[in-house]
Amino acid sequence: SDYFKFVLKNYFYELNIFNLTNLQFTEEKLGQAEKTELDAHLENLLSKAECTKLWTEKIMKQTEVLLQPNPNARIEEFVYEKLDRKAPSRMNNPELLGQYMIDAGNEFGPGTAYGNALIKCGETQKRIGAADRELIQTSAINFLTPLRNFIEGDYKTITKERKLLQNKRLDLDAAKTRLKKAKVAEARAASEQEVRITQSEFDRQAEITRLLLEGISSTHAHHLRCLNDFVEAQMTYYAQCYQYMLDLQKQLGSFPSTFLSNNNQSSTTPVQSVSTPSVLASASASLPSVSNSVVASGLSELKSSSGSRKARVLYDYDAANSSELSLLADEVITVYSIPGMDSDWLMGERGNQKGKVPITYLELLN
Repeated sequence: SDYFKFVLKNYFYELNIFNLTNLQFTEEKLGQAEKTELDAHLENLLSKAECTKLWTEKIMKQTEVLLQPNPNARIEEFVYEKLDRKAPSRMNNPELLGQYMIDAGNEFGPGTAYGNALIKCGETQKRIGAADRELIQTSAINFLTPLRNFIEGDYKTITKERKLLQNKRLDLDAAKTRLKKAKVAEARAASEQEVRITQSEFDRQAEITRLLLEGISSTHAHHLRCLNDFVEAQMTYYAQCYQYMLDLQKQLGSFPSTFLSNNNQSSTTPVQSVSTPSVLASASASLPSVSNSVVASGLSELKSSSGSRKARVLYDYDAANSSELSLLADEVITVYSIPGMDSDWLMGERGNQKGKVPITYLELLN
């Protein structure tokens, strides 16, 4: 039928155009055909878009590594995200370490110096873990998501339109080649008409692509705002961690420089005092911690004399038996030494109450 002939004719025409377009592409690669060059401005925009895509991917992936160093955890989160499901909640590394420290401190005994210090360190680690969790969540929303949206959204649209522009250019160059080869006037007229049509389509697609590519500058401005949010989140996180460690340093710095076995057994070998991180050394000068030498000399002086001294209680202490005195943090009591008493203990008095108190819970006052 006529309709069948029309469809078949169009099919072979489009097949011929397709073959000629592929031939044009192959000959360009081999340097055997002329190629319509894009204008310099469009080429610069394309180069800028490719550069933006490349570095955005690298920054995004490395940020993910920074926030979640565990590759297995990142893969798991990726799978849950693709399944549109929420990943199971679990402790992060600081929280897990903190829980171990707290459990160990409770096992050794909160009333012992080491047990008490472990509990305080564990609580600080858990607070750092919570701050770390908040950093990850804030950075994912304000920084990683916009970068990912560009890669998976805007740049995919640019790639699609760029591919269409490439096809339109090949169609135009193939039409120009056919026009050069046309010998008959009728064929030449048809080729000229085809060149005008393909030129118009190419120009239109070039304009669409150009408008999309010029949006890269707006993308840079948006990513700059996201970068500021990321830096602010990091600043908040590190400030929190710094404050947590300052508070912990203050608490641990209040421990006497020498303390003995946690089992209240006498020993002649002093245990080295807890040292603070060097990065916090500059800040430690402003903290009301007692000098190790002052504490040690004060205890020695008190042990060698029959006099009494005032002491501030550093931590709460529950008496284990009737021979001991329960303590409340920050109260001031009178302490003195009795010949033959265990070196870990002093006698303490509060009004009419009297009993043994652990020296690790005290700060001698001048």
